[in-house]
Amino acid sequence: MEIDLEGIIQCIKRRDTDSVQIYLQEFNKEYAQCFFFDKEERNRRKQKRLEEFKKNKVRDFTDSDSDGEEYEQEDRDLFLRQNLALVLVGFIRTEVNCSLLKVSLRSLRILSRDKRVLAPLVTDSALLNLAKLAGLTKGETYEEPSDPDTTFYDNIIVSLAEAKAQHSHDADAGMETSEQMEECTSVDSGNVERMDGVSSPWPGLSQAHGVSTHQRALERGRRDRRESKMEGEGYSEEEGDSEEAQRKEAMKVLCNVVYNSSWAQERFSALRLINGLIELVSAGIGCSPPSSVQFYELRLMFLMTALRPELSKQLQQADGVSILTAALESCLEVQWKDQYQCMLNPVAPPISLDASQRIIEILKILFNITFSTHRLEPTEEDAAQYRHLVAILRLCLLRKCVLADDTDELQGHTVNLLSALPLQCLDVLLNVPLMPGSEQFNGVNMDCVHKLLLFMERRLEQGDKFKEKLTPILNLLTESCRAHRETRKYLRNQILPPLRDVSQRPEEGSTVKSRIVRLMTHLDTDLKHCAADLIFVLCKENVRRFVKYTGYGNAAGLLATRGLLGGQTTLSVSAQYSSDSDSDTEEYRRQKDRINPVTGRVEAQQPDPMEGMSEEEKEEEAKRLIKLFSKLSREDIIQPMGVDSEGRLVPMAGLQDNITDEGHSDSDFEEEK
Repeated sequence: MEIDLEGIIQCIKRRDTDSVQIYLQEFNKEYAQCFFFDKEERNRRKQKRLEEFKKNKVRDFTDSDSDGEEYEQEDRDLFLRQNLALVLVGFIRTEVNCSLLKVSLRSLRILSRDKRVLAPLVTDSALLNLAKLAGLTKGETYEEPSDPDTTFYDNIIVSLAEAKAQHSHDADAGMETSEQMEECTSVDSGNVERMDGVSSPWPGLSQAHGVSTHQRALERGRRDRRESKMEGEGYSEEEGDSEEAQRKEAMKVLCNVVYNSSWAQERFSALRLINGLIELVSAGIGCSPPSSVQFYELRLMFLMTALRPELSKQLQQADGVSILTAALESCLEVQWKDQYQCMLNPVAPPISLDASQRIIEILKILFNITFSTHRLEPTEEDAAQYRHLVAILRLCLLRKCVLADDTDELQGHTVNLLSALPLQCLDVLLNVPLMPGSEQFNGVNMDCVHKLLLFMERRLEQGDKFKEKLTPILNLLTESCRAHRETRKYLRNQILPPLRDVSQRPEEGSTVKSRIVRLMTHLDTDLKHCAADLIFVLCKENVRRFVKYTGYGNAAGLLATRGLLGGQTTLSVSAQYSSDSDSDTEEYRRQKDRINPVTGRVEAQQPDPMEGMSEEEKEEEAKRLIKLFSKLSREDIIQPMGVDSEGRLVPMAGLQDNITDEGHSDSDFEEEK
């Protein structure tokens, strides 16, 4: 169904509010699930058609015409959406009833998905008006713009008529004009003008506002994940108080605008709208039932703290950690048993869909404002605040959501936040009395550590986006093992059980250890170092034990990075390692002498390649190998390396001086050659 956007603008000019509402409702219904994708998507479709043309060696002439018509129609549709957005921004400033205002805001929300339509929405007056409708401001601090007059709408309608006439003229001109227009739209110009040469009806739509000049096409997209879930509970956007529904739509528009426009982000910060957002979030704590707008308030706060570092710092200075901790506590309906111990009811219902989404947003914001505190020494007051937060995060790890995907996402963001908090405050996770059915080790409650281990196993099995999904949990477990002795012992028993079967390489198999060892040779440097660090810490940073469990080939990367190839062990300053020994099993001792230290397994016995050769033949073969290595070295194909006194790999030439200092002469080297 084609929506008459020109008809909407005409109705707005005539102040025919009934018709405007009907038209906009049709527009919203038609494009509710539509999103605007970059020109690259259209180019991919064009490339696909080109490949089909090359394959079939034939192409109808009408195909070329249809391509040109498609591109021209997209140009015209874009221009119509730009004008509709401009008109609606002025329309929502006028006195309209709540129902029509809500429908208009929903139309702006759909339009705000397109970066090229954002220009009317990123002005200070538009942002302040949206902020007022969303409840961020009271509206007394700026002068309300005057309502658009008849001339304003006449200019818009004239521009639309000229665009339609120009479109017909270009269609008669053929594909050559269409190709030239497409090239023009891809050029980064200083201002946004219509490609047909007619000036835009509004000034100031420039790249300074963060408006992309790339052509964009309207495509079907995925619905808002949260709203799709809420439909299962009978959720409907038409339900609820009109003022609350209006605030929610305005908040959604702001979320789209600040996400898609760097200029809007800058103006949001300059206009200090974050203060109103902080007040809204604070006021919403403890409301029962919570406002349906709260999720979008949190989403907007997350976007701003993620995109504008100064706002993240400002929120932290405004006691943001306490505010968000209280909001998290309210969402989880926490009941306290002790100072840093929350009550965990084993028969409590799963976290609802709405609450789980709000909790996830809170965790993301908390990460944005605390990620720099990990290595800092907190004050006594801050440490108490962080321990209070960690006690609540323990519930996030142990409780389940209605959907399994939400549980995994909730635990993922909890892990991210735990890895950002000061390490000494994480002892709250262990300082919990044992309960019936608790996972325990040496009398210490290991429920949280066990959940983290299971979470890591799931991430290891997923097989995609390894770095993003695994790096936080690997780092968290590594640092926890360094700081907490019982955690290291428990994880070592789970991940590195005593060696019995050494017939396989350490990286072969489906165990947790084998999966982590495989990551030690991953192409991504950060990921392989994180995986190696965890195994190394579980081995108490003992080189011999590390090589025993992983094989020298897998261990060489970390040992070379730390200068431990010589075999010496350097303990971390913050490590809390006990003096327990690593006793070998009977099975391991029986096969120890046959284990290849490079591969870490018992290799099949190979025949002696020099068997049956005389001493002269052996000497001749040795000389031939020496000549081959010398040739490769001279031609810089290989470079002989050795280990210096600090255990680092260095060229053999760099070792000659050290050896000479120890009493060898240069003549000794000549004789050896």
